[in-house]
Amino acid sequence: MVDDSTKNVCVLKSTLKQEGYRVTVTDSDSEALIKIVEFPPDLVLLDTFTPSIDGYEITRQIKQNSHLPFIPVLLVTNCDESSFIQGLQAGADDFLIKPVEQNELLAKVRSLLRLKHSINHRDIITQQWCEDFVINMTHDLRTPLTSVIQMLKVLKKGTFGHNLSEMQEYLQQITETNQTLLDMVENILDVYQYEVGNKDLEVFSVDLCKLSQKVVQELQPLAAVKNLTHLP
Repeated sequence: MVDDSTKNVCVLKSTLKQEGYRVTVTDSDSEALIKIVEFPPDLVLLDTFTPSIDGYEITRQIKQNSHLPFIPVLLVTNCDESSFIQGLQAGADDFLIKPVEQNELLAKVRSLLRLKHSINHRDIITQQWCEDFVINMTHDLRTPLTSVIQMLKVLKKGTFGHNLSEMQEYLQQITETNQTLLDMVENILDVYQYEVGNKDLEVFSVDLCKLSQKVVQELQPLAAVKNLTHLP
Protein backbone atom coordinates (compact mmCIF):
# COMPACT_ATOMS: atom_id res chain seq x y z
CA MET A 1 0.00 0.00 0.00
CA VAL A 2 1.40 3.38 -1.03
CA ASP A 3 -0.33 6.29 0.66
CA ASP A 4 0.81 9.35 2.63
CA SER A 5 -2.54 9.79 4.42
CA THR A 6 -2.37 8.26 7.91
CA LYS A 7 -6.17 8.14 8.11
CA ASN A 8 -6.54 6.27 4.82
CA VAL A 9 -3.77 3.84 5.72
CA CYS A 10 -5.32 2.99 9.10
CA VAL A 11 -8.75 2.26 7.64
CA LEU A 12 -7.60 0.31 4.59
CA LYS A 13 -4.87 -1.64 6.38
CA SER A 14 -7.20 -2.61 9.21
CA THR A 15 -9.85 -3.84 6.75
CA LEU A 16 -7.36 -5.94 4.79
CA LYS A 17 -5.63 -7.41 7.86
CA GLN A 18 -8.98 -8.52 9.27
CA GLU A 19 -9.41 -10.60 6.09
CA GLY A 20 -6.01 -12.23 6.63
CA TYR A 21 -3.97 -10.24 4.10
CA ARG A 22 -0.38 -9.25 4.89
CA VAL A 23 0.01 -5.53 4.23
CA THR A 24 3.21 -3.54 3.82
CA VAL A 25 2.76 0.23 3.91
CA THR A 26 4.98 3.06 2.70
CA ASP A 27 4.41 6.75 2.08
CA SER A 28 7.52 7.07 -0.09
CA ASP A 29 7.27 6.64 -3.85
CA SER A 30 10.93 5.79 -4.30
CA GLU A 31 10.87 3.31 -1.42
CA ALA A 32 7.75 1.71 -2.87
CA LEU A 33 9.42 1.12 -6.24
CA ILE A 34 12.51 -0.37 -4.59
CA LYS A 35 10.42 -2.73 -2.45
CA ILE A 36 8.27 -3.78 -5.39
CA VAL A 37 11.35 -4.72 -7.42
CA GLU A 38 13.13 -6.50 -4.53
CA PHE A 39 10.07 -8.31 -3.16
CA PRO A 40 7.27 -8.29 -5.78
CA PRO A 41 3.90 -8.21 -3.98
CA ASP A 42 0.71 -9.94 -5.09
CA LEU A 43 -1.05 -6.59 -5.44
CA VAL A 44 -0.29 -2.87 -5.18
CA LEU A 45 -2.87 -0.53 -3.61
CA LEU A 46 -1.85 2.92 -4.71
CA ASP A 47 -3.12 6.44 -4.08
CA THR A 48 -2.90 8.61 -7.17
CA PHE A 49 -1.72 11.58 -5.12
CA THR A 50 1.67 10.76 -3.61
CA PRO A 51 4.44 13.11 -2.46
CA SER A 52 7.02 13.19 -5.26
CA ILE A 53 5.94 11.18 -8.32
CA ASP A 54 2.24 10.53 -8.66
CA GLY A 55 0.56 7.15 -8.58
CA TYR A 56 0.16 7.11 -12.34
CA GLU A 57 3.93 7.23 -12.85
CA ILE A 58 4.47 4.50 -10.24
CA THR A 59 1.90 2.38 -12.07
CA ARG A 60 3.61 3.04 -15.39
CA GLN A 61 7.02 2.01 -14.02
CA ILE A 62 5.60 -1.19 -12.53
CA LYS A 63 3.89 -2.19 -15.76
CA GLN A 64 6.86 -1.35 -17.98
CA ASN A 65 9.36 -3.32 -15.88
CA SER A 66 9.79 -6.54 -17.86
CA HIS A 67 11.65 -8.19 -14.96
CA LEU A 68 8.56 -8.08 -12.74
CA PRO A 69 5.80 -10.68 -12.83
CA PHE A 70 2.22 -9.58 -13.39
CA ILE A 71 1.29 -7.36 -10.42
CA PRO A 72 -2.27 -5.99 -10.28
CA VAL A 73 -2.41 -2.26 -9.51
CA LEU A 74 -5.50 -0.95 -7.71
CA LEU A 75 -5.60 2.85 -7.90
CA VAL A 76 -7.37 4.91 -5.24
CA THR A 77 -8.59 8.11 -6.88
CA ASN A 78 -11.23 10.79 -6.88
CA CYS A 79 -14.40 10.41 -8.93
CA ASP A 80 -12.92 12.17 -11.92
CA GLU A 81 -13.05 11.02 -15.53
CA SER A 82 -9.54 12.33 -16.23
CA SER A 83 -8.22 10.21 -13.34
CA PHE A 84 -9.67 7.08 -14.90
CA ILE A 85 -8.20 7.93 -18.30
CA GLN A 86 -4.74 8.60 -16.83
CA GLY A 87 -4.93 5.42 -14.79
CA LEU A 88 -5.90 3.27 -17.76
CA GLN A 89 -3.16 4.79 -19.89
CA ALA A 90 -0.63 4.03 -17.15
CA GLY A 91 -1.80 0.41 -16.96
CA ALA A 92 -3.96 0.32 -13.82
CA ASP A 93 -6.08 -2.81 -13.43
CA ASP A 94 -8.94 -1.33 -11.37
CA PHE A 95 -10.01 1.72 -9.38
CA LEU A 96 -11.39 2.62 -5.97
CA ILE A 97 -13.24 5.89 -5.50
CA LYS A 98 -12.65 8.04 -2.42
CA PRO A 99 -14.01 7.70 0.19
CA VAL A 100 -13.30 3.97 -0.09
CA GLU A 101 -16.13 1.63 0.87
CA GLN A 102 -14.79 -1.44 2.71
CA ASN A 103 -16.87 -4.07 0.94
CA GLU A 104 -15.89 -2.67 -2.44
CA LEU A 105 -12.22 -2.69 -1.39
CA LEU A 106 -12.36 -6.36 -0.39
CA ALA A 107 -14.32 -7.36 -3.50
CA LYS A 108 -11.83 -5.72 -5.84
CA VAL A 109 -8.81 -7.07 -3.98
CA ARG A 110 -10.22 -10.62 -4.20
CA SER A 111 -11.02 -10.17 -7.89
CA LEU A 112 -7.52 -8.92 -8.75
CA LEU A 113 -5.84 -11.66 -6.74
CA ARG A 114 -7.92 -14.26 -8.60
CA LEU A 115 -6.77 -12.64 -11.85
CA LYS A 116 -3.13 -12.84 -10.76
CA HIS A 117 -3.53 -16.49 -9.77
CA SER A 118 -5.05 -17.29 -13.17
CA ILE A 119 -2.26 -15.52 -15.05
CA ASN A 120 0.43 -17.20 -12.95
CA HIS A 121 -1.19 -20.59 -13.61
CA ARG A 122 -1.36 -19.86 -17.33
CA ASP A 123 2.30 -18.83 -17.39
CA ILE A 124 3.34 -22.06 -15.63
CA ILE A 125 1.38 -24.17 -18.13
CA THR A 126 2.82 -22.18 -21.07
CA GLN A 127 6.37 -22.56 -19.78
CA GLN A 128 5.88 -26.30 -19.29
CA TRP A 129 4.47 -26.65 -22.80
CA CYS A 130 7.42 -24.74 -24.27
CA GLU A 131 9.89 -26.86 -22.33
CA ASP A 132 8.24 -30.09 -23.49
CA PHE A 133 8.15 -28.83 -27.07
CA VAL A 134 11.84 -27.88 -27.13
CA ILE A 135 12.93 -31.14 -25.49
CA ASN A 136 10.82 -33.27 -27.85
CA MET A 137 11.90 -31.29 -30.91
CA THR A 138 15.60 -31.54 -30.08
CA HIS A 139 15.21 -35.25 -29.38
CA ASP A 140 13.41 -35.88 -32.68
CA LEU A 141 16.05 -33.92 -34.62
CA ARG A 142 19.04 -35.31 -32.76
CA THR A 143 18.19 -38.97 -33.37
CA PRO A 144 18.22 -39.02 -37.22
CA LEU A 145 21.21 -36.67 -37.36
CA THR A 146 23.20 -38.94 -35.07
CA SER A 147 22.23 -41.96 -37.18
CA VAL A 148 23.40 -40.26 -40.38
CA ILE A 149 26.73 -39.34 -38.78
CA GLN A 150 27.28 -42.92 -37.66
CA MET A 151 26.43 -44.32 -41.12
CA LEU A 152 28.86 -41.90 -42.75
CA LYS A 153 31.59 -42.97 -40.36
CA VAL A 154 30.97 -46.61 -41.32
CA LEU A 155 31.25 -45.70 -45.04
CA LYS A 156 34.48 -43.81 -44.47
CA LYS A 157 36.04 -46.81 -42.72
CA GLY A 158 35.46 -48.87 -45.88
CA THR A 159 33.18 -51.39 -44.22
CA PHE A 160 31.35 -51.89 -47.51
CA GLY A 161 34.48 -51.84 -49.66
CA HIS A 162 37.38 -49.54 -50.41
CA ASN A 163 36.20 -48.24 -53.75
CA LEU A 164 34.95 -45.05 -52.12
CA SER A 165 38.35 -43.42 -51.71
CA GLU A 166 37.55 -40.68 -54.21
CA MET A 167 34.46 -39.84 -52.15
CA GLN A 168 36.29 -39.41 -48.85
CA GLU A 169 36.46 -35.62 -49.12
CA TYR A 170 32.72 -35.36 -49.82
CA LEU A 171 31.90 -37.85 -47.08
CA GLN A 172 33.97 -35.76 -44.69
CA GLN A 173 32.05 -32.62 -45.64
CA ILE A 174 28.73 -34.42 -45.21
CA THR A 175 29.84 -35.66 -41.80
CA GLU A 176 30.88 -32.18 -40.69
CA THR A 177 27.68 -30.62 -42.02
CA ASN A 178 25.57 -33.13 -40.13
CA GLN A 179 27.65 -32.48 -37.02
CA THR A 180 26.94 -28.77 -37.44
CA LEU A 181 23.21 -29.50 -37.58
CA LEU A 182 23.50 -31.60 -34.46
CA ASP A 183 25.37 -28.77 -32.72
CA MET A 184 22.61 -26.37 -33.75
CA VAL A 185 20.02 -28.63 -32.14
CA GLU A 186 22.08 -28.65 -28.97
CA ASN A 187 22.34 -24.85 -29.14
CA ILE A 188 18.55 -24.52 -29.38
CA LEU A 189 18.21 -26.51 -26.19
CA ASP A 190 21.01 -24.53 -24.50
CA VAL A 191 19.39 -21.20 -25.39
CA TYR A 192 16.05 -22.34 -24.02
CA GLN A 193 17.66 -23.62 -20.81
CA TYR A 194 19.40 -20.25 -20.41
CA GLU A 195 16.18 -18.28 -20.97
CA VAL A 196 14.34 -20.22 -18.26
CA GLY A 197 17.25 -19.81 -15.86
CA ASN A 198 18.52 -23.40 -15.88
CA LYS A 199 21.86 -22.69 -17.56
CA ASP A 200 24.68 -20.14 -17.25
CA LEU A 201 26.46 -18.50 -20.16
CA GLU A 202 29.92 -19.79 -21.01
CA VAL A 203 32.37 -17.41 -22.70
CA PHE A 204 35.18 -18.81 -24.82
CA SER A 205 37.51 -17.74 -27.63
CA VAL A 206 36.77 -18.45 -31.29
CA ASP A 207 39.24 -18.62 -34.18
CA LEU A 208 37.37 -16.50 -36.74
CA CYS A 209 39.68 -17.56 -39.56
CA LYS A 210 39.01 -21.27 -39.01
CA LEU A 211 35.32 -20.59 -38.51
CA SER A 212 35.13 -18.68 -41.82
CA GLN A 213 36.96 -21.45 -43.66
CA LYS A 214 34.57 -24.02 -42.24
CA VAL A 215 31.53 -22.00 -43.32
CA VAL A 216 32.93 -21.61 -46.85
CA GLN A 217 33.64 -25.34 -47.04
CA GLU A 218 30.11 -26.23 -45.93
CA LEU A 219 28.53 -23.84 -48.43
CA GLN A 220 30.63 -24.87 -51.43
CA PRO A 221 28.18 -27.58 -52.63
CA LEU A 222 25.30 -25.08 -52.55
CA ALA A 223 27.42 -22.46 -54.30
CA ALA A 224 28.39 -24.95 -57.03
CA VAL A 225 24.72 -25.65 -57.79
CA LYS A 226 24.18 -21.92 -58.36
CA ASN A 227 27.49 -21.49 -60.24
CA LEU A 228 28.80 -19.15 -57.57
CA THR A 229 32.45 -18.66 -56.70
CA HIS A 230 34.12 -17.02 -53.74
CA LEU A 231 37.08 -14.63 -53.71
CA PRO A 232 40.32 -16.12 -52.28
